[in-house]
Amino acid sequence: MLGLCVRPGSATFRVRPSSLSPRHALARSASTALHFYQNRQLELYASKDAQRLTLRQLVFFGRSITEERLIKSANYIRTELPVRIAHRLRDMQTLPYVVVNQEGVATVYEAYWTAFDKFRRYPEIKSLVENESFCNFVRGLLDEHKAVIPNLSLGLSLASPYLEPDRLDSFMHRMLVSRISRRVLAEHHIALSKYFSARQRGDRMPEDRVGVIHLRLPVRDSIEKCARFLRKRPYDADQDQIEGASADAPWPEVIIEGHLDVKFSYIPAHLEYVVFELLKNSLRATRLKHTSLRQLPPIRATVVSGENEVTIRVSDQGGGLLTPEIKNPVDLFSFSHLRNPARMDVSRLRALRTISSSQTGMVATVEEQVKRWESDADSEDPQQEAGVSPHPRIGIGLPMSNIFATYFGGSLELVSLDGYGTDAYLRLPRLGTNLEGIELW
Repeated sequence: MLGLCVRPGSATFRVRPSSLSPRHALARSASTALHFYQNRQLELYASKDAQRLTLRQLVFFGRSITEERLIKSANYIRTELPVRIAHRLRDMQTLPYVVVNQEGVATVYEAYWTAFDKFRRYPEIKSLVENESFCNFVRGLLDEHKAVIPNLSLGLSLASPYLEPDRLDSFMHRMLVSRISRRVLAEHHIALSKYFSARQRGDRMPEDRVGVIHLRLPVRDSIEKCARFLRKRPYDADQDQIEGASADAPWPEVIIEGHLDVKFSYIPAHLEYVVFELLKNSLRATRLKHTSLRQLPPIRATVVSGENEVTIRVSDQGGGLLTPEIKNPVDLFSFSHLRNPARMDVSRLRALRTISSSQTGMVATVEEQVKRWESDADSEDPQQEAGVSPHPRIGIGLPMSNIFATYFGGSLELVSLDGYGTDAYLRLPRLGTNLEGIELW
């Protein structure tokens, strides 16, 4: 057995050659050895603190973008992202041997190490031409890392019997929040670069956008958008075996009420992903609960604008969340099979393997899911024609929604009214002054 200690005082990161093909074992051994000899570089970056930002800082810096500011932004991304990746590499190095050997975990480690090494070697950006090349470089890495979420979820689900639930969930939270933070910074810079180029060409650009941030995001419009997408789905989209009138009943109406004119600065993709997942779960639960009805009870989305936060409550009559397996609604955010037994479901693990090995991977956006549904509907694949979905429910939606909600200091709370329905409370800060919720260790 090959054993290499990649960090003084850390758990040993080993590779078991007998579990790999000879070619794969040789490549992995060489790669791991390389990590050992370059570990001083990792220590150097991991010893630095990440420079956490607020939404307001991102807006302020990008609002009056100039060539000088754009190049400064590029070099910030170039130097900041390897620091954040280094902390996550060290985090993975502390995992027990049996965990790092799980399929998916080692794959993510190798992908992170490659990205770290590429970023730390990237030369300083000094011109707009060099920034354009840098944006292409960053976009390529973002695309290469599309399989990180399903690989992590697969690996930690398989490793769930070997980690205490608190440690497993804490690790996954750090990994996923850090991933979101890096993608926000990278995509924000790419968007600023596109905006600057368009402005130089004389194109007219929207005044209510700064990079990936919408300065006056209309909450009602975002909810209506998500509801419209979801209510267009086939009634059997979730592959549930329903016998009764509700099997062919239209999806429930989504009634939006409260402060309907609320607008605030936020990242649309984050808000819409959470709302989309909450509505999707409510629509499904309502259909499953009321199998004898041809007209299903509506879902209510209530918007409340407070002085410091915007709250969205999604209420349904889907019967609640508590089951013999789920004792507390917060367990639905967990990646541990001890808190959520569905993590070890065979069909779910199979689906995660499918997504992690596909070219498309998973980014966790509304558009990604809608495009997948549309492509599935147009596909002539015999499995899909027979009703076998290529992407069954994988249990990522609620944990990712919780992480998106808390990234800038918001919260997501599920309240189960057992036997009746569920209220989900999404609270998001509206002042933009909360720092990113990333953890260094």
